[in-house]
Amino acid sequence: MTRKLILWLPFGLLMGLFAAFWLGLERPSDHIIASRMVGQPLPEFAAEAAIPSLPGLATADFRDGKPRLLNVFASWCVPCVQEIPMLLRLQQAGVEIDGIAVHDNSADLSRFLTENGNPYDRIGLDQDGKAQIALGSAGVPETFVIDGQGKVIYQHIGVVTEADMADLRKMLASRR
Repeated sequence: MTRKLILWLPFGLLMGLFAAFWLGLERPSDHIIASRMVGQPLPEFAAEAAIPSLPGLATADFRDGKPRLLNVFASWCVPCVQEIPMLLRLQQAGVEIDGIAVHDNSADLSRFLTENGNPYDRIGLDQDGKAQIALGSAGVPETFVIDGQGKVIYQHIGVVTEADMADLRKMLASRR
């Protein structure tokens, strides 16, 4: 009897592990990391103009009383291309959008904007990624909603999609 139990014990353990993994896949816990920047003022930064036709970007630009989006992007970022149509629609609806281009250069950015459209009022060049790190941004694209006093009220990680449009508009409208 004990010998049969010993033979079946590994099978039982394997089935228990399988059941635990299956339940974990069926009901994943929330792995979204909440940003520590939400509710905080923008960190101090000053980024030079990324392209000659638009001004650079600094923390002080976000304290003019107008809520806006701050989009962290790069010309080499494939998902950034996917969100440009949504950003252009927000721009056409009157949303002010500023950008921080990370680990990039003016020539590539000019080409990127010419090919995909330019939703940005200002673009700061963050070649060393210091502004991105100060914002708590880990990748591109990321979009922040900033109130008119320079405080971060929301951080969107990843591509802005159609499903995000209404929420972004509501957040911006509630801050006017």
